[in-house]
Amino acid sequence: MWKLAAILFIVIAPTLAGVFALVPMTFYGINDYEPWLLAAFAGGGVVVAVPVAFFVARRINALTKAGPRTAG
Repeated sequence: MWKLAAILFIVIAPTLAGVFALVPMTFYGINDYEPWLLAAFAGGGVVVAVPVAFFVARRINALTKAGPRTAG
């Protein structure tokens, strides 16, 4: 599960960092935000991505370890 979480983190972290980086631009406008605020929100997105990656990896692992499925 750790390897799967690491692979998912590679995809999830930049996605959430980019989404979180849009927050100061949305509130203050493209030219009026402070650069440290952009970095802080992007870093917050990376921090949030850690538990999200573990949750998704755990869920995928649980679905793939399930027993044989029956039709119907």
